[in-house]
Amino acid sequence: MDTKELLKKVRKIEIKTRRLSDHIFGGEYHSTFKGRGMTFSEVREYQFGDDVRNIDWNVTARYNEPFVKVFEEERELTMMLMVDISGSERFGTEDQFKNEIITEIAATLAFSATQNNDKIGLILFTDEIELYIPPKKGRFHVLRIIRELIEFKPKSKKTNLAGALKFMSNVMKKKAIVFVLSDFIVDDYKQTLKIVSRKHDITGIRVYDKREEEIPSLGMVQMYDEESEETILVNTSSKKVRTNYSKYYNEKVEYYRDSFSKTGAGSIDCRVDESYVKKLLGYFKRRA
Repeated sequence: MDTKELLKKVRKIEIKTRRLSDHIFGGEYHSTFKGRGMTFSEVREYQFGDDVRNIDWNVTARYNEPFVKVFEEERELTMMLMVDISGSERFGTEDQFKNEIITEIAATLAFSATQNNDKIGLILFTDEIELYIPPKKGRFHVLRIIRELIEFKPKSKKTNLAGALKFMSNVMKKKAIVFVLSDFIVDDYKQTLKIVSRKHDITGIRVYDKREEEIPSLGMVQMYDEESEETILVNTSSKKVRTNYSKYYNEKVEYYRDSFSKTGAGSIDCRVDESYVKKLLGYFKRRA
């Protein structure tokens, strides 16, 4: 992809996702993810209805009139986007691939955090950490994140979510808001998630295609596995083959839901042909 085409794609995503974050998600995000507490801001003259417990007696004695302390939310937070860029994300049967929807969701979340003056960081992972961008503030930082999500070429096509969670926990010493965007066709991460979620506010966003849920009966079909890079001939007419695949897929989905619910982490399911806007809004409102 040349520079001109890349910039055009980045700009297109910015326009779409920034509009969403400005008009919809900015306030919902602020309500959902609270700051670290209240911090002293200033003193002002007492007004009818003020809490008498907030009276500053030293200032009141000095001016011989009642003054109260004003507090404000200590707002600054850090959001970490953990994005699975393994081979299985480059799949889609509708208008968009899973990785394209993931990019839009990540951009929307990032602009929502920016609107609230929070820092945003990025971890791109496969079965290794492909890229780590430390948390920073600002529009240009978010645009860099979007560029990487669009054009980054991973070295590996496999997945290791547990390893990525451990890395995130090691680099993020303070509590962070963490969104894990993946199809979660992987297991062996529940214990790591349990440990990491004690410190961080974690939400899993499962992005999937409806054609992944079951194999249609189409006869003998050549299939390519993006992660193992193997091509195999599959008899999709076989009921046993279709049943075994559905069982395998459903086990992965159940493992994801069970892992996130039992560790106290949040979870969202987003199908590529459905509105992720409604899914995110519903999640934010439930948590607010």
